[in-house]
Amino acid sequence: MSKPALQSDEHGVALQSEYVVPEGVEAAGFQISADELASIVESRDTEKLAVHGQLDGTADKLATSLTDGINTAEYSLNQRRDIYGVNKFTESEARSLWEFVWEALQDTTLIILIACALVSFVVGIATEGWPKGAHDGIGIFTSIFLVVSVTATSNYQQSLQFRDLDKEKRKIFVQVTRSSLRQKMLIDDLLPGDVVHLAVGDQVPADGLFISGYSVLINESSLTGESEPVVVNEDNPFLLSGTKVLDGSCKMLVTAVGMRTQWGKLMAAITESGDDETPLQVKLNGVANIIGNIGLFFALLTFVVLSRGLVAQKYFDGLLFSWSGDDVLEILQHFAVAVTIIVVAVPEGLPLAVTLSLAFAMKKMMNDKALVRQLAACETMGSATVICSDKTGTLTTNRMSVVKACICGNTLEVNNRLAPSNFSSKLPEAALEILLESIFNNTTGEVVINQDGHRQILGTPTEVALLDFASLIGEGFEEKQQQTKIIKVEPFNSTKKRMSIVLELPGGGCRAHCKGASEVVLAACNKFIDARGSIVALDNTTTNKLNDIIETFSKEALRTLCLAYQEMDDGFSIDEQIPLEGYTCIGIVGIKDPVRPGIRQSVATCQSAGIDVRMITGDNINTAKAIARECGILTEDGLAIEGAEFREKNPKELLELIPKMQVLARSSPLDKHILVKHLRTTFNEVVAVTGDGTNDAPALREADIGLAMGISGTEVAKESADVVILDDNFSTIVTVAKWGRSVYVNIQKFVQFQLTVNVVALLVNFCSACFTGDAPLTAVQLLWVNMIMDTLGALALATEPPDDNLMKKAPVGRAGKFITKVMWRNILGQSIFQIAVMWYLQTQGKHLFGLEGSDADTVLNTIIFNTFVFCQVFNEISSRDMEEIDVLKGLPDNSIFMGILAGTIIFQFIIVQFLGDFADTMPLTQLQWLVSVLFGLLGMPIAAAIKLIHVEPREEGN
Repeated sequence: MSKPALQSDEHGVALQSEYVVPEGVEAAGFQISADELASIVESRDTEKLAVHGQLDGTADKLATSLTDGINTAEYSLNQRRDIYGVNKFTESEARSLWEFVWEALQDTTLIILIACALVSFVVGIATEGWPKGAHDGIGIFTSIFLVVSVTATSNYQQSLQFRDLDKEKRKIFVQVTRSSLRQKMLIDDLLPGDVVHLAVGDQVPADGLFISGYSVLINESSLTGESEPVVVNEDNPFLLSGTKVLDGSCKMLVTAVGMRTQWGKLMAAITESGDDETPLQVKLNGVANIIGNIGLFFALLTFVVLSRGLVAQKYFDGLLFSWSGDDVLEILQHFAVAVTIIVVAVPEGLPLAVTLSLAFAMKKMMNDKALVRQLAACETMGSATVICSDKTGTLTTNRMSVVKACICGNTLEVNNRLAPSNFSSKLPEAALEILLESIFNNTTGEVVINQDGHRQILGTPTEVALLDFASLIGEGFEEKQQQTKIIKVEPFNSTKKRMSIVLELPGGGCRAHCKGASEVVLAACNKFIDARGSIVALDNTTTNKLNDIIETFSKEALRTLCLAYQEMDDGFSIDEQIPLEGYTCIGIVGIKDPVRPGIRQSVATCQSAGIDVRMITGDNINTAKAIARECGILTEDGLAIEGAEFREKNPKELLELIPKMQVLARSSPLDKHILVKHLRTTFNEVVAVTGDGTNDAPALREADIGLAMGISGTEVAKESADVVILDDNFSTIVTVAKWGRSVYVNIQKFVQFQLTVNVVALLVNFCSACFTGDAPLTAVQLLWVNMIMDTLGALALATEPPDDNLMKKAPVGRAGKFITKVMWRNILGQSIFQIAVMWYLQTQGKHLFGLEGSDADTVLNTIIFNTFVFCQVFNEISSRDMEEIDVLKGLPDNSIFMGILAGTIIFQFIIVQFLGDFADTMPLTQLQWLVSVLFGLLGMPIAAAIKLIHVEPREEGN
């Protein structure tokens, strides 16, 4: 056991350490426990950190190296996990299937039906004995059991799916050094002692201590609620899990992981869930309440009408207060029918259909490289009318390479097959030297040895392209960096559009290097290196020539960067700002970022679907125009404008400009935010925005649907987004739009199908009760119809995959109505047909089938029930498309739909032929079956004929 150590702080004051290392920790080879380590960062305890020997002492006690990281031997890693834990949060236990069963049983109408079944069971046995008297009660119980089982199982499956998606959201990778090798690693695999590399936009993956870095600003608002960023450096070295890097870059020593971090403790109190209702679910709940109230009204009327005969007879006979068991059973049956009408009328399947459709779409979108973070984004994306897309990495591949360079006034082609010496020989030695110094030092990229032992360039695609170019024309990355010392770094950001550093030179003095947007850096230059390697004044002629080169590169769809430097002989204080002017131009490089294959077709698909695509980029306007034309975004009558010009427009000018604007170049984050806001509010568009940087977060939040890039995107951007595009591809955004439309249309199909069944079931039972004093559809039969309609219908119609026709129609937009004229046409047409068939069978059925004897009524009611179910089976097929006549297209390939149809028909056969005592049915003859099926089948040509009736098309959002 370690003894208390006596140490001194920087003021020479003795600090008495009372800390004693636990035996288990010491036996594992460490000198500090997990809780002690966690408390240092959580309480930002500088004294405790000093007691443990500051950063170096803490690293020693953790048995790690600040340069090489931890030992990756499996035994060593296991020991570390045992002592310090893993970087995972304790999840709330998954809800069991029985909890969903219990939840399904809480439905008020089902509770009333259970009470009816119990009374029916008891009274039936008391009056008619066992087993005959129990049939009605058992039948209702069985139906309730089926409804609850299917609903609970379906909801349970969705909860598991949402849980899987929540796990997917935590798949965040960070750069880590272990055993001297730099590697990408899941944040779940981090351990105390790991050396993590953080850059702008990263989420801090665990609690830790700052090792080294530049200009680090941390947003701690997620933990503290304070919006003011915190500067992290040697004096304030504490980094907290869950916070975001706003600026700069650094290395961090991990000290606490998982539930020992402040973020972990916060997450224990808040559990993420996919249970939030989406806007469409809220809207449909309102529809369900209205329909439910109508159902309640009809149910009460039906009960009154059915019971009036018996009550009136009792009254006239003077036996109003004398009731037999049979009388009670009859009243109970009437009450059960009334309650079941409510069950059928209340479309509890509507929210279920939305959940099913969204969950199904989310799973399929995962396969199509889109991770949905917010459920509502699925349905909203179906209404999108504008997509504001980034250029780099979304429309282009983000695999950059330098293809042209203008150094010392000479434009040179950069060809990887060209011998590096040939390129180098065309440049003066002094110019080559300063060019390599600039690229190798003024960078956030690194050349490292990977796990395979090969050299690998790490960094943003732009940095990788520059370092690859420098490695091609001159060796010695490490040597160039070791020769000088970086004393100040100002990282690139979208406002300055440049990155600057100050180097301390070996012979004394300092030198500043600057790189960034060509126009910005060139404007800061007053000298340049000429063809002889001499430094000369930058006159108007040379400036115009360099600007022409920038324009030429840009028109060839090349992204241009200007490199410059400045001698600072008088020395430089770290507190000073790096100069903004007085630079010497080294050269201009043209970087090629090829357009992704299939982008033009994807943009055309969006345009044919009524979705405008606009490009917002920080690039030069000529580069932006060239790429936009190549993608098919910029048309002849479209406008391309720079951010500076866009900012100067007044509201009236913006009203005229924005509808024509297709490209916004040299844009700032604020420009993007303003454009999105105008599109949403002034023009009432439903806007989807893509983004990858920290600076994109405001626009992603402002948009109706924020789409973050999964590969190039920062964690800040992903946190602000609704959907993460895992492959950074614009084509995937089109797929998301297609699935969004599919969700919306599938739920419309289901609502159309369900409302038809509602109308028919209500009116058939109500009219029959009024005119014949009997209800042809019993409680058990209506419960079975309810299950076909609600749960199975939702499963069948809500999981229809999208077809290509979806992207040939205009979007629903913000003002589109959910239940459209087309849907009302189909609902009313099909309802009239079904009611006519039911009424014909009820009035002419006995004559049609030659039914006589005591069983005639039961057989006729069974035929009506059977025909009613087959009308729904074929109407379900007709509902697959609300406008197209060919509804059989793709049906054999939809295994879920086919399985539900087959299951419905098989179970219907069993109910009719074998469950007569429970379902109040009689076995039917082949002829009676054939007529029932033919009546149902007749609904399909009727539905096709109804679709030929023209109604107002898309303006109402259908």
